Order: sequence, then C-alpha cells, then structure tokens
Amino acid sequence: MTDNGRLQLAEMFEEAREQNRAVLLPYLTAGIPDVGTSIEIFAAMAAAGADGFEVGIPYTDPLMDGPVIMEAGEMAIRSGVTVDVALEVVTAIVTETGKPVLVMTYVNPVLRHGIDTFFAKVRAAGAAGVIIADLPADEATPFMAAAETSGLGFVLFAAPTTDDDRLAGVIDADPAFVYAIAEIGVTGERTDASSNVARLAERIRRLSDVPIVFGVGISTPDHVASAARHGDGIIVGSGIVRRVLEAGSPAGAASDVGAFVGELVTATKRG
Repeated sequence: MTDNGRLQLAEMFEEAREQNRAVLLPYLTAGIPDVGTSIEIFAAMAAAGADGFEVGIPYTDPLMDGPVIMEAGEMAIRSGVTVDVALEVVTAIVTETGKPVLVMTYVNPVLRHGIDTFFAKVRAAGAAGVIIADLPADEATPFMAAAETSGLGFVLFAAPTTDDDRLAGVIDADPAFVYAIAEIGVTGERTDASSNVARLAERIRRLSDVPIVFGVGISTPDHVASAARHGDGIIVGSGIVRRVLEAGSPAGAASDVGAFVGELVTATKRG
C-alpha cells in the first residue's frame, strides 16, 4: 500500500475499473453507537466488500446532513466523540481493514485546529483523503495545498445546479475525485433513483477523466446500480446510519450493516 493517500485512492479506482465495477465507499459517523462498536461495523463493511470508507467527524452545525446523520452526530457528540477521538477511530479502521479512509468534516473544525495542523493530524491518523462538505471550490486553495503537503487526496463537489464556469473551476483544481451530488438537498434516503446522474457525469467527462463518485440520495441497491453505470464510485450514508441507529444491539448493528453493504457491493458491478 502506498504511503501517499491520493495515490492510494487512485489505485482503488484503477482496481475497480479493471474489474468493471464502481467502488463503494460507505459513510458512517465516527463513534456510533459507541467507539468500539463503530470500529466493528467498519470491519463488517470491509468484510462485505466495501472498497474504502467515508468517516464523518461529528459536528454541531452539519449543514449538508439530513435528520438521520444529524441524529448520529448528536449521539456521537453526547458520548464524547471529539475530532481527536474520531481520528483515533480512523486509525483503528485503517489498522483493522487496510482500506482507504476519507475523513468528512466542515470548515470550522479545520480552521479551529489550523489548516496545516488539521491535515497533518488526519494523515498521521492514516487517512487517505479529506472531504469538507461546506467548502466552495473557489475558497479551497489553502486546504488543497495543505492536503498536498500532507500526502492526502482532496475532494471537491459538483451538483446538477453547478454552472459550467464553476464546474470548470472544480476540474481545474485537480481534486482526487469529484463528489457528484445526485440529488439536491441534504443527505437522506430517497425512494427513486436520481435522474441527474447521467447528465452530471456527461458534463464532467467532457472536461476531464477525474473519478466521479456519486452521493446524496443514493439509498438502495437499485440506486447504486443506476449510479454505477455512470460514475466511478458510490457513497451511501443515511441508509447505513439508520440501520445502526435502529439496531437492537451492537452485534445486530454490525450484522445488519454488513448484510446491507454486501447487497450494495453486488450492485456496483456492471454488465
């Protein structure tokens, strides 16, 4: 495994391309329902075939998160999950699974630490990349510089409403991948597969061969299969978090999530 997080992510996408499938990056808030169990859940998702993970650092004002992930964040904060505790969880996940981990956070926690300090801590924890959910591409330069210095991949967003000039700016910034928002709005489970993925993927592909990872509103194996036809990866969050919140026991959470992720992995295969 490479010591450079961005290269680690690139190798993950390349392996999936060779296997004619999209990568699956399940999301879970660090430390729910408790620290030990959350690590067990990530291990269960790895055993089910997940390629890597998006690990959320709980935050008090999560603008992008819908009610399920907000509830998870509040649970984690009440139980004492700080940025440092979340990064300890990241280290345990990397050690336990060997899979690449992307840390998801917001701008304010990064600024409170200091940009360079935060990125250095994330890399020291063993993560491969960083996602900052409320960071516009035109304000990302110092964050991306810190990511490069730390050997981390950095992710930028594009949505169906992103205009051509802004989309070109996202591509020109050279992210490790584009997080393509399938459905406008906060995170959460949806009933129908997104009608936006094909058009958004086409617009990005015209500009670059940067990996495209679809997230937000992707909740079921059918949604994953639809997005996998157009993107290089899929992030599923609320459907996983809900299963953890609703599980009757820690062991039940790991079992339920592992089974669900196994279904999602199957849906990433093309043809």
